[in-house]
Amino acid sequence: MLIQLSIRDIVLIDRLDLSFAPGLSVLTGETGAGKSILLDSLSLALGGRGDGGLVRHGEDKGQVTAVFDVGSSHPLRHLLRENGIDDDGDIIFRRVQSADGRSRAFVNDQPVSVQLMRDAGGKLVEIHGQHDDRALVDGEAHRMLLDAFAGLSEEADGLGRLYRVWKDAGRELRTHRAKVEAAAREADYLRASVEELEKLSPVDGEEDELAERRSRMMKSERIAGDISEASDYLNGSASPVPHIASMVRRLERKSAEAPGLLEDTVKTLDEALDLLSEAQNMVEEALRRTEFDPKELERVEERLFALRAASRKFSVPVTDLPALAARMIADLADLDQGESKLKQLEKREAEAGAEYIVAAQSLSEKRHNAGQALSDAVMAELPALKLERARFMTEISTDKDNASLSGIDQVAFNVQTNPGTRPGPIMKVASGGELSRFLLALKVALADRGSAPTLVFDEIDSGVGGAVADAIGQRLKRLSSRVQVLSVTHAPQVAARANTHLLISKAPVEDTSGRISTRVATMDDGERREEIARMLAGASITEEARAAASKLLRGEA
Repeated sequence: MLIQLSIRDIVLIDRLDLSFAPGLSVLTGETGAGKSILLDSLSLALGGRGDGGLVRHGEDKGQVTAVFDVGSSHPLRHLLRENGIDDDGDIIFRRVQSADGRSRAFVNDQPVSVQLMRDAGGKLVEIHGQHDDRALVDGEAHRMLLDAFAGLSEEADGLGRLYRVWKDAGRELRTHRAKVEAAAREADYLRASVEELEKLSPVDGEEDELAERRSRMMKSERIAGDISEASDYLNGSASPVPHIASMVRRLERKSAEAPGLLEDTVKTLDEALDLLSEAQNMVEEALRRTEFDPKELERVEERLFALRAASRKFSVPVTDLPALAARMIADLADLDQGESKLKQLEKREAEAGAEYIVAAQSLSEKRHNAGQALSDAVMAELPALKLERARFMTEISTDKDNASLSGIDQVAFNVQTNPGTRPGPIMKVASGGELSRFLLALKVALADRGSAPTLVFDEIDSGVGGAVADAIGQRLKRLSSRVQVLSVTHAPQVAARANTHLLISKAPVEDTSGRISTRVATMDDGERREEIARMLAGASITEEARAAASKLLRGEA
């Protein structure tokens, strides 16, 4: 429930801190005192539409903070945890509204989107007035209220899960069918491509290895000619080795005739012959190392060209050819096995649909049984609300072809306000005052089912008095035994039944600005009697009015 509301610099409010208790709290005061400002402030804190015009004149920004005591198992806590927001202790909503129109939202001091704040706030508070009865606007809300009344909310959630399983199976079936159909259209191309790639058998890293081998053989081919020429020069007919050897032999013979003259020369020439012989061997070795099979180069080039041709044909890098081959083989396998898998998916989708329909029909039957009970419960409240000639009808239409998360039913609340008139949607047929009373009767019928833990009623007793106002007060009091109820009222019969009575007034700010500020005070029994007497008599309070007020406070009609 709402336990505290703090408002800073909103319209006529400069600084206001309010505490709320369980049960029925009423807010009364003169017209224009600021009752609607309080509700606008609460709505702002719960994610309502922001507006720079809400900021008090002369201020840069305003702020509203609402604090709630929320049960540990309340769905709001799950919502907050899903969004990464700490939910320990009380839940605090804070909205900062700037005069330039911008606003910021916080839940438990963590920044949130206004939409999340609105979703969270909707789980805690419902605000209803003559012109804002959102609970009666659309069929989905009607369906949820009927399910809450009949205790079918969990079953409806379970049906929603079955619906999602069914639809997920349908999407998987459609996706696979489209894939199989596309593969079938390309079957000939796919089979030919797989055959070609399997024959090619590309291997990861093969292109780089082949390119390196080809480059090495081509380089060897270019230098082999020079090495062969060197070999021919050293070993062929033009080789200097025989000439030098013959010369060494002649000089050796002559050296005996001239001792000490030719020995060093002969020695050096011998060494030169040894080096030339070694050079001959080295050149021969180099020549052997440059030898390669020209057919091998041809085979390498043919393989490399085949890989690159496939790369161009399939528009992928050579490195991706092995993955492409695997993918095409898998697609071909899907095509070959597609019909079998397609039948499995068709069976799964049909079974999920059948399970959903069985559950939906069961839920629909329970809704039809509960619809009349809800209508009867609301009708029982109408006579005291001076709607004794009206009829409330829960209309349920069922269509298997219009399945949804919520089932196969469409629920609508229709009313007939007078005998002989045509029944129609409640929002179109009922007047503002009637609408508020229908809503109150519905809320009383639902009690603590299908309602937020805090209900706010904004002048739903407007335009009525006497017995009708008293009946409204009785029902608000009954409702407050199950949920917290806040009511802005002009009816003394409603105010007299409150557990807490807040008086809203305007007073000058205690400074030299001359500005006016809204004030709220919690009244004691004596103050309540005076306020209710004012509501009965107007500006001039008489003893008769005070006596009537006392009688109302004692619960006497």
